[in-house]
Amino acid sequence: MAAPSASADAHARAGKDREARGASIAAARAAKAGIDWKDCPADWGIAKPIQCGYVSVPLDYAKPYGKQIKLAVDRIGSTGTKKERQGALVYNPGGPGGSGMRFPTRVTTKNPLWTKASKAYDFVGFDPRGVGHSTPISCVDPQEYVKAPKADPVPDSVADKSAQRKLAKEYADGCAERSGEMLPHMTTPNTARDLDVIRAALGEKKLNYLGVSYGTYLGAVYGTLFPGHVRRMIVDSVVNPSREKVWYQANLDQDVAFEGRWKDWTAWVAKNDATFHLGDSQAKVQQQWEKLRASAKKSPIGGLVGPAELTSFFQNAPYYDSSWVPTAQTWSKYVAGDTKALVDAAAPDMSDTKGNIASENGNAVYTAVECADAKWPTSWKKWDRDNTRLHKDYPFMTWANAWMNLPCATWPTKQQTPVNVKTGKGLPSVLIVQSERDAATPYEGAVELHKRFKGSRLITEKDAGSHGVTGLTNPCVNDRVDTYLLTGKTGAKDVTCTPHATPKP
Repeated sequence: MAAPSASADAHARAGKDREARGASIAAARAAKAGIDWKDCPADWGIAKPIQCGYVSVPLDYAKPYGKQIKLAVDRIGSTGTKKERQGALVYNPGGPGGSGMRFPTRVTTKNPLWTKASKAYDFVGFDPRGVGHSTPISCVDPQEYVKAPKADPVPDSVADKSAQRKLAKEYADGCAERSGEMLPHMTTPNTARDLDVIRAALGEKKLNYLGVSYGTYLGAVYGTLFPGHVRRMIVDSVVNPSREKVWYQANLDQDVAFEGRWKDWTAWVAKNDATFHLGDSQAKVQQQWEKLRASAKKSPIGGLVGPAELTSFFQNAPYYDSSWVPTAQTWSKYVAGDTKALVDAAAPDMSDTKGNIASENGNAVYTAVECADAKWPTSWKKWDRDNTRLHKDYPFMTWANAWMNLPCATWPTKQQTPVNVKTGKGLPSVLIVQSERDAATPYEGAVELHKRFKGSRLITEKDAGSHGVTGLTNPCVNDRVDTYLLTGKTGAKDVTCTPHATPKP
């Protein structure tokens, strides 16, 4: 029985070698071509002095001379002297499916957290393959995608589950129909190879990289495939890189963490009952939430906002502390009789064609990458058992998350084996930043990457849970990020920081 698996291994290795060769051919080509920087197209909404351009990459790295696709990039030059400049800092905000093109605006809006870094670095953003202006993919008509109200994610019956399964299968089939040629190549390793081609096109010998959320997994895979090409790397709010977690188990872990952070927020709402009037204990606020869900299920608010729309609006609070006050205010207004605020916040805007195309595209890329990166369970029994069990104790996100990922159970193209993330020759010390109670990327992910990347340093924001720590004001974190970017020094040991300020109503 051993022989077939050995030959399968050899076959996989040969494929990886071909892709590695293809990546170096593409990078050499890009280094020669450079990037033809121009003012950004007017309809991209990116103002001067930021400039835009394209980098060509192979659709399939095993065939570097085959079909090429274009990736959109943008940049703003460093603000310091020639002597202060240290190259380009490339950013990925996560997703999968997020666009990094807003990154250079941190300089134009004079974001104080990035003043020092922007003296030393050009800030470079990009749309990953399949996203935005980079050969975008699609799975359904964008107007269909945003139609509301959608079915309640929490099933009441076998019939409810069957209906959701049918939708997930139709979605997977729609991806194949609309974007079939791209699907097999929508993987994190390919995006990491793209990142290396962008590095070469920028004229950089080594990459300086900042990745948040899924961008940390992209960074982990890049660091594994190209350890000698990394100069500085910061990963913030870390996806667990363990092969056992990518991606099915990671999503189940998320459900548990979301419930914890949801409780943190509802407890804070209760503490501020004098402002919000939603209940003076966590249990009472939770009751209000259940009441809101039930009444929206019976009769969608404004005809558009049912439990599905409520879940996706309210999940902003456990995601980001910056959403704590606005989410509570909107809810508070609704309870006081103002329906409009909630409908405006939670219902899709059907007239926003551009926004709807972007949200459909983001979801298509999210699905395509997660489904292609790893093998998913195909047995509905397993999905049903795991999610039913979790929902009992962690009801806030469990079923909504399950349905979002279920297309992967019937995915129409080959699913890969995830990269074994590890330290390779030449990998410098990586800076890992993580809040302890993060809902979207639970803390264990940072610990796991810290173990795998030898010599890395972990900065923990204790008793905090906002997703994306480097964008918050916390001098203990901000100063260390600056020091690392400017000097490469991570400090001699891991650091625990006190939390950033809790939002005030």
